Amino acid sequence: MLIWAIANQKGGVGKTTTSLCLSRNLAESGERVLLLDLDPHASLTRAFEVPSAPPPAGTHDLFSGHDPDLRTLARGTAIPGLLMVAAQPALATLERRGATQPGLGLALGRALHRVRGDFDYVLLDCPPTLGLLMVNALAAADRLVIPTQTDPLALHGLADMLRTAEMIERSRRRPLPRHILPTLFDRRTRSGVKSLEQLHDTYAGRVWHKAVPMDTRLRDPAVLTAAEAPTGRGALAYRSALRWLLDTAESVNARKEAA
Repeated sequence: MLIWAIANQKGGVGKTTTSLCLSRNLAESGERVLLLDLDPHASLTRAFEVPSAPPPAGTHDLFSGHDPDLRTLARGTAIPGLLMVAAQPALATLERRGATQPGLGLALGRALHRVRGDFDYVLLDCPPTLGLLMVNALAAADRLVIPTQTDPLALHGLADMLRTAEMIERSRRRPLPRHILPTLFDRRTRSGVKSLEQLHDTYAGRVWHKAVPMDTRLRDPAVLTAAEAPTGRGALAYRSALRWLLDTAESVNARKEAA
């Protein structure tokens, strides 16, 4: 079971859209996929039209101290092979509890360890802030995928995210491979083109060689969560990005075996 954290400390970069598209593409290729919403804003949960009242069972229950089974929290979707775990507003209270309740920093990792063998991939849709939830995700993840809007302000958020990943990597004492996925690219704008060039110049080797373009069809949650696969240039770009991520993983594994 491979765990991917989809994270960026800046909001509005296409994080939830990336989580949705990558997870459904993995499921459509025959993988058993679990998608977790770790963001108190619950954009992913709303995309799947999970009712908010009464609050659904979901990711907050993983931090309750009762060690619930992720399999009991997961719910089916219209996409064969894809299960998801909803977020609840109570996730926003975890930061206050973290100072007084020991063990919360590894709660997610413990829950995921218990379902190894039940899924091929787990994708974690993280909140856009550095805190207990993001730390849990990065501590548990095998890979970090960082969606990054192609504009100058987003590049500053990317630098912060990479520093956080380095800090977590040192703390957990095992590698955390990092991959940058340019999103919301508008080739008609000078700033978009220059930002994409800067990404490649600064982070060569970690950045996808293409970019997910602006595509209004990706803004419709009903399109992304429907049984029928979405079409359009944005959806095609995410399929290409997934191939890059999988090929990158294979090349890393090959180097490890050779060593």
